[in-house]
Amino acid sequence: MPAPAPAFAPAAAWRRFALTFAGLAVLLGLGAVGFIAAMDPYGLRAAPGRAPGPIMDLNQRFMYPQIVRGGAYDAAVFGTSTARLLDPRDLDAAFGARFANLAMNAATPFEQRELARLFLRQGAVRAVIFALDSTWCAADADRHRLTFRPFPPWLYEPGAPLGLVRQVNWQSLGTAARVALHRLGHAPDRIRRDGYAVFTPPEASYDPVRAAAHIHGGGNPLLEDGALPGPGALLAADPAGEAGAAMPALAWLEALLAAVPPEAVTLAAFMPVHAAAQGQPGTPQGTREAACKAQVAEIGRRHGTTVVDFRIPSPVTTADVNYWDALHYRLPVAARIVASLRAARATGLDDPDGFYRVLAHP
Repeated sequence: MPAPAPAFAPAAAWRRFALTFAGLAVLLGLGAVGFIAAMDPYGLRAAPGRAPGPIMDLNQRFMYPQIVRGGAYDAAVFGTSTARLLDPRDLDAAFGARFANLAMNAATPFEQRELARLFLRQGAVRAVIFALDSTWCAADADRHRLTFRPFPPWLYEPGAPLGLVRQVNWQSLGTAARVALHRLGHAPDRIRRDGYAVFTPPEASYDPVRAAAHIHGGGNPLLEDGALPGPGALLAADPAGEAGAAMPALAWLEALLAAVPPEAVTLAAFMPVHAAAQGQPGTPQGTREAACKAQVAEIGRRHGTTVVDFRIPSPVTTADVNYWDALHYRLPVAARIVASLRAARATGLDDPDGFYRVLAHP
């Protein structure tokens, strides 16, 4: 008769299995941490003289700080999707600087402020453009600082403290994998290294009937999660219709302008959304927008900033054919905005064709 197996054998086997499983889990975890650190998906090692890696994730809130830390750009655009089509190469030629486009989809004024503060702390600044939307005029901008999109405040702090640990998550692992594929030549950059990307459909696919339906029917089809509040955003943020309520984000704008070196070119521009998305004169939204523009103009005068207003009824903003929806203009309009900003800065005069007004000029 064979001898019976020891009674403790199953328990010992389970212990061995548990120890082996735990050991493998630790090794895999350490391997993942090491892989993320080696690929550096968020550019924690980026610094002047050490360029960041490729932009391999569409979450701009995680990607753009490395563009700033790399130190390759002495000028920047801050804003939302209504400024993303401004090509840094056109801006370079217009203002004689090295621009990055750091406008982020649906960025709140708080998120724009954090990125601008990081940029201004980096050193030499030759030009800054703040592209303004209705969110800067909202009464609750200081309370609604973030959206449902993840925002990593640690990436906006000097030195990104504990970044090696904080970046360890599934999102970082996926982004690191895309960085590895890029280094192997199997994946292109998701966004150009200066932050620029054409997020609108190809111009050849433009359908004026469909665009008109989006313009006048509401909705922002270009961005899956929406880009900006719709035409009634100010009223939604201010349900009591208090057109004179405080605009807390404008204090942030003034602080940013005060931090820009006096020799730098500074512009603040209300972006040219379609006339259907603008506040009409005599309405609470229109009254509030007018008050907001007046405050921004006064801030601009105090800090030597050219303030340009494209958010007016004009031959551009009243023509449906210039827009994909009520907020997003087509590529040719973007080139015209750059040329207009240069002209406004140079002359301080309103556009003779009525595209923009100059509200303040040094």
